[in-house]
Amino acid sequence: MSDSTLTSTELPPEQRLRRTLNVWQAIGLSMALMAPSMSVNINPQAAAPSVGRAVPLAFLIAAVGVLLVTYVFVRLCQYFHHSGSVYAFVGATLGPRTGVVAGWGLVGTYIFYGVTTSSVVGIFGISFLQRVGAWPHPPTDAPFLLTAVVLVLACWLTIASVRRGTNVLLTVEGATVALILTITAVVLVRLLLGNAPAGHRFTMSVFSVPPGTAPSALFLGVVFGFLSFAGFEAASTLGEESVNPNRDIPRAILGTTLFGGVFFVVVTAVEMMGFGTGKAGVATFGSSTSLIGDLGGSYLGPWVGNLVTLGATISAFGCCLACTVGSARLLFAMSRDGFGSGGLGRVSGRGTPARAAVVISAVMAAILLLCVVAFSAVPEDTFVWGGTIGTLILLVAYGLTTIGAIRLIFVQRRMPVPMWQVVIPLAALGLLGYTLYRNVIPYPASGPGHWFPIVSGCWLLAAVVAVLAAPGPARRLGGRLTDSEGLHPATEES
Repeated sequence: MSDSTLTSTELPPEQRLRRTLNVWQAIGLSMALMAPSMSVNINPQAAAPSVGRAVPLAFLIAAVGVLLVTYVFVRLCQYFHHSGSVYAFVGATLGPRTGVVAGWGLVGTYIFYGVTTSSVVGIFGISFLQRVGAWPHPPTDAPFLLTAVVLVLACWLTIASVRRGTNVLLTVEGATVALILTITAVVLVRLLLGNAPAGHRFTMSVFSVPPGTAPSALFLGVVFGFLSFAGFEAASTLGEESVNPNRDIPRAILGTTLFGGVFFVVVTAVEMMGFGTGKAGVATFGSSTSLIGDLGGSYLGPWVGNLVTLGATISAFGCCLACTVGSARLLFAMSRDGFGSGGLGRVSGRGTPARAAVVISAVMAAILLLCVVAFSAVPEDTFVWGGTIGTLILLVAYGLTTIGAIRLIFVQRRMPVPMWQVVIPLAALGLLGYTLYRNVIPYPASGPGHWFPIVSGCWLLAAVVAVLAAPGPARRLGGRLTDSEGLHPATEES
């Protein structure tokens, strides 16, 4: 039997991932990459310059879009289970070349998000040390010291054991989220009772845009909503390691998204109201290094803010680890299917894609080094730059996945789904396309924003050029995607 026609159960051990993960460990990876306790502390500030007090509205729009895209991933994970995630989904539905572009796009998203989240560890970590007086006056580039440690540690844990890592990450993330929800409840009660600091009160104006705000500005803010949700689909990369993938992976993806939708919209609304919806409040909101940390300090006590900042630091590390785990598995799956068991398509003795993990971590470090050396970036810069570029690439990958799902489900009729449900992926495609359009048109004439679409486009273009220049590996990708166990229809019992 030729290498391209082997099913995943027939693959030699060096090309096979081990089925050991349950639904909670799949949720752990998605929650770790989405990192709600980190995201809600630092992502909303990046949206404030564009939308002002309407940050919660931007997050609500993003939540609707992500829920629509979640439908697509749930349906595809009921049909396919493969470590390649969107690479496999798109490759099996729209063709292997398009699958490589989508997969390479998601690899890029996870890499740039790794740059972002490792930077956040540095920002939060140094902020925590300042809060407790351990390092009162650190230099501007001090967070990069923690960033370097995080990249090394994330690589090591990816190589060592994803199962052990996801258990720990889920526990830490759950505890931090519980603390954030407690603080949010206290702040909300004080806003409703009218005894909040500076006279701030409950108001629904946070769900309306300030006068004069253009649609393009609103959807610039929506990007940071998508950035906060990004990672909900990370469990789809564990399709070959889950004990019951056709049941557990869809549950993990849907559960993570539903929780994230409620969490981000409610908490960002309370955050904005807690800082104040006036000009001064929005300015303070935008300059905060830890939103819930600052609110906890002012509404409850300094120790609460310190604890939240520490938890958010650990959450950011968990997100960086999840980025490394997800992108390493994507790169492994693409390399294995295109080139066989050599190079990056080989697993280690522990059953993990160790070689791919090392390459991914090295690329993250190289991007950070380039930003610092060539553009004199500070950690706040690498956070925003990596997050924006990664999200623009992600919108394209999500769009291709949605088109593939429409073809599989509603054109080829491979699943018994009512035709009226086609409106869900079509709506998702429309929202994704409009968000992408509004972040390119009108095109930023200057500043860092001028380069975001260029870098994103070049990353995707590299995959297009590669598949056109190398038709042989593309054919092997198609054979493996068609014949691998992970791309067979789900069994009837699922």
